[in-house]
Amino acid sequence: MKGETIARAWGVTRQDGLVLGFTDHDRVLEFEGISFRPECGLSAKAVVQSSGLSVDNTEAVGVLSDGAITEVDLLAGRWDSADVRLWDVDWSNPSNRRLIFRGRLGEVSRSGGAFKAELRGLSEPLNRTQGRVYHPRCSAELGDRRCCFQTEKPGYSAEGVIHSHDEGQSFRLTGIAGHEARWFERGELIVQSGAAEGLRGVVKLDLPQSGGPREVELWSGLGLHPQPGDRVRLITGCDKRAETCRLKFLNFMNFRGFPHLPPEDWLIAPQVNR
Repeated sequence: MKGETIARAWGVTRQDGLVLGFTDHDRVLEFEGISFRPECGLSAKAVVQSSGLSVDNTEAVGVLSDGAITEVDLLAGRWDSADVRLWDVDWSNPSNRRLIFRGRLGEVSRSGGAFKAELRGLSEPLNRTQGRVYHPRCSAELGDRRCCFQTEKPGYSAEGVIHSHDEGQSFRLTGIAGHEARWFERGELIVQSGAAEGLRGVVKLDLPQSGGPREVELWSGLGLHPQPGDRVRLITGCDKRAETCRLKFLNFMNFRGFPHLPPEDWLIAPQVNR
């Protein structure tokens, strides 16, 4: 490829399947089934890549645009973990191109009418802790392939309507009854309708009120605030204790912890009478 005909092109695929293309060239480029548009103001800092297992490091910066990346979508988290591909491409012959980066969007920050997004390379997951942890509490996530519990079972989820909320974090819900206090703690709240549809948060506090709306508080507020009248779904949570697995979920045969593991005090106690 000749240096004077080289342009950068970005392909970004959101988790909901929306695909957008951007380029620093002054005309639209077409390849990979994507139209790469020049007017969206997306660019990148220098890509830092390595041959080892360290994480590729770069950032994408751009201008918020109603036709492409909107502030509402960023606040709603709809760009979180979007798949990103970056090419060097010969704009005079787009078939002559080279993929130089692939990864996902990480943390997104905003300032005025612009945004900045961290890009994480494909090697980033290799830095996560691997292997099994021996602990009295369960190491599985509720409903995953190791837990095997089906959260769709009657009684383990409920749908209601938002009566009111504070900053998208503390909600008062109507239409949810028959569940004891704290039943949904550590579970999820998922917005089912309205502008914030699809957003979800982890439940910190769940308290039914006698004759009034159920109060549900999230650990962190939703990026985009739902409105009163929007429908939400609550999914029960698990505190990963053996007793909870046995009594609440009737799923002790799939418990992935070690409830009879000696406590730390026992391990450091004197070796007398053992």
